[in-house]
Amino acid sequence: MSAPAAVLVTGAAGFIGSTLVDRLLGEGRRVVGLDSFDPFYPEAQKRRNLEKAVASGAFHLVEGDIRDADALAAALSAGPCAAIVHLAALAGVRPSLERPADYADVNVLGSTRVFDAAVRAGVPHVVFASSSSVYGERSEGPFRETDPVERPISPYAATKRSGELVAHTFHHIHGLTVTCARIFTAFGPRQRPDLAIRKFADRMLEGQPIPVYGDGSAVRDFTYVDDLVDGLVAALDRPLGFELVNFGAGRTISVREVIAQLESVLGVRARVEHRPRQPGDVTRTWADVSVARERLGYEPKTPFEEGIARFTAWLRERG
Repeated sequence: MSAPAAVLVTGAAGFIGSTLVDRLLGEGRRVVGLDSFDPFYPEAQKRRNLEKAVASGAFHLVEGDIRDADALAAALSAGPCAAIVHLAALAGVRPSLERPADYADVNVLGSTRVFDAAVRAGVPHVVFASSSSVYGERSEGPFRETDPVERPISPYAATKRSGELVAHTFHHIHGLTVTCARIFTAFGPRQRPDLAIRKFADRMLEGQPIPVYGDGSAVRDFTYVDDLVDGLVAALDRPLGFELVNFGAGRTISVREVIAQLESVLGVRARVEHRPRQPGDVTRTWADVSVARERLGYEPKTPFEEGIARFTAWLRERG
């Protein structure tokens, strides 16, 4: 009997990628992971993220870069592939200000290579991880998929919007079905060390001051990673042709509220260092999730306070 068709997950060792891999394996699916182990943060943490998956007999890891056609071919030759969830990217708004060409290379060229490899291998469906940053700076919300997105304010945001446009051309020309998942601020276990909640918690536990850019009034639609993975799995299982879909919690939390919640759960008083607001940072993100709810049955269900409790429990467990 031939092996069941697999799901290829690019960026499989990352925060969201590894959580998705574990979910798919838990559902009895076969998964191929592709990851370059980029040194943006420690490789050891990424390896730890995949320990459970690697111990599974249903997971195959290919180490390689999405810009490398041979690595993509190797990942897709591991057996029949039903779909790709494309999460691999250079992440982060502030680092993209210093490395705009690298971000364009990986996020735009790399994504183009993924879509092209899908077409060449006969893979019918891709879920592409875009970002809420494509909405740019705006004073009101919630953000809807029909809102204009012609004015990104960081190279990272521009590369994610570019990825959406490239995806649409592959849909139009080749019939590739692509769901562009506009991911709002994810948090939870395995969170990258550069992201605010993880950075704040680490520094608070170490007795170090935490940097806050601006006055702390900026708000984000913090979305618990398991809820986000629910959305990605739904998008994987329900191809929509070509679609832009917000995956967020549908509510906002300020930086001040994040700090207060961490203080409560960790039992540590934060020492805040206010710094000037950074170029490329937006003052708010806020998702309207009605399209995801109506078309994919998406329903974020983890309250922020519960998500923080789960995250800090994971942080303490890993020492």
